Amino acid sequence: MWSALTQKFPTTTGIRWFNVAVLVFTPLIALVGLWKVKLRRDTGWFAIVYYVFSMLGEKHSNEIGYHRLWSHRSYNASLALQLFLLAGGTSAVQGSCYWWARAHRAHHRHTDTDLDPYNANRGLLWTHIGWMIFKSALRSGPSDTTDLRKDPLLQWQHNYYFPLLVIFGYLLPTAIPGLLFDDWLGGLCFSGALRLTIAHHSTFCINSIAHWLGSSPYDDALTPRDHLLSALLTMGEGYHNFHHQFPMDYRNAFLWYQYDPTKWFIALCGRFGLASDLRIFPSNEISKGQLAMKLKELKQMQDSLQWPTPVENLPVVTWETFQEEAKSRSLLLIAGFIHDVSSFIDHHPGGKHNIMGNSGKDTTASFFGGVYSHSRAAHNLLSMMRVGILDGGVEMPAYSARYAQELRVSEGQT
Repeated sequence: MWSALTQKFPTTTGIRWFNVAVLVFTPLIALVGLWKVKLRRDTGWFAIVYYVFSMLGEKHSNEIGYHRLWSHRSYNASLALQLFLLAGGTSAVQGSCYWWARAHRAHHRHTDTDLDPYNANRGLLWTHIGWMIFKSALRSGPSDTTDLRKDPLLQWQHNYYFPLLVIFGYLLPTAIPGLLFDDWLGGLCFSGALRLTIAHHSTFCINSIAHWLGSSPYDDALTPRDHLLSALLTMGEGYHNFHHQFPMDYRNAFLWYQYDPTKWFIALCGRFGLASDLRIFPSNEISKGQLAMKLKELKQMQDSLQWPTPVENLPVVTWETFQEEAKSRSLLLIAGFIHDVSSFIDHHPGGKHNIMGNSGKDTTASFFGGVYSHSRAAHNLLSMMRVGILDGGVEMPAYSARYAQELRVSEGQT
C-alpha cells in the first residue's frame, strides 16, 4: 500500500498520524451515531448552529475569519468579532490560524507550483486530503507573515491550539447538548463528530473541486474555477476564479445574485460597526478581466472557422479574361471581386435566373439593394466564393462604407 501511495505522490516521506486520527475517528463516531443514536430535534438544531459557527471562523467555506480577515486582510474586525471568529475557526479543527494563513498565502503566491502546499496539478486526492495526511519533501513557498507574527491574539491561539481544539472542537459541542438537553451522546455524535466531518469535507472541496470544476471568467492561466456546485458544497466559496484574481476583495461572488453568505455576513457586520474598511477591487478592472477572457474565447472561435482567401492572395484578372471565363462557369463581379457562384445557382433564394442571367456582369448595385439588399450571412457566404480581383477595380460611391464594414467581417477582422 505504501508503495502505491509513493508512486502516486513521489515526494511523500511519511504520514501525519495525528491528522489521520482526526480524519478517521471523527467520521467513525458520526457513523456510529447515525446508526445507533436517535437524533433529537434540539440537538439537531444546535448541531446546525454550531456548524455555521465553525464555518464562519475557519478557512475556505464560509471563511470570514481565517481566510478573508487574517489571510487576505480584506477587511478590519473589532476585537469582539475577532474573538468570535477565532473561536469558530478553532472549533473547525483545521490548524491554528497562524499556521493556516501562512500556508494559504503561500498557496496564492505560488499557485499550481511545487511551492503551493495544495498544488492542484497533483490531482484531486492530493488537494482534497492528501496534503494534510502525507508528509512531503516539498515545502510551502515563502510569503510575508510579519503581520501574523506580530498579532498577539493569533500567536496566543497558535501556542495553545491543541488544548483549544479539544475544548471548542469536541468538548463544547458535546457538553452544551448534554447540559441543556441531557443528550450527551447525541452531542458527541452529531454536534461534535458529524458537524466536524461535514465542515472538514466542505472546506476541503475548495482546494479540490474549486480547482477542477467550472469556468474561468476572469483568467484561465491557473486552475481556480467558478461553479455554482462548488458554492453550494462550500457555503458560498465556489467562485474561486474571482477570488484568485482579486484575493483582497472581501467578496467571493462579484454578482449580487451569486451565492456567497460570507459576503453578506461581512457586510452585515459592517452595518453594525463590527467590521470596517471592506475592500473591493475596482469594478472597472474586474470588467477588464471579464472582457479579456471573452475576447480570448472569441479569438478561439475565430481561429476555428474557415475564412475566404486573403485578398492579397487572389489573382488580378482583366475584364477580357473575366468575360471569357464567364462563358464556361457562372462568374459575378461584385464590388471589384470576381465570384464563382456555380455551386450556388440551385440554392439561391431568389432563384437561379438572377445568377445565370448575370454571369459575366457587374452586379454590385443589384447585390447592394438595386434588386435586394443582402444580409450579413449573404456577404459572408459570397466572400467564400471569391476567385479573383478585377484589374482596375470598380467605384462604389453609394455603398462603399457598408461594404468596407462587411468586408472586414467576412475577413474575420475584429
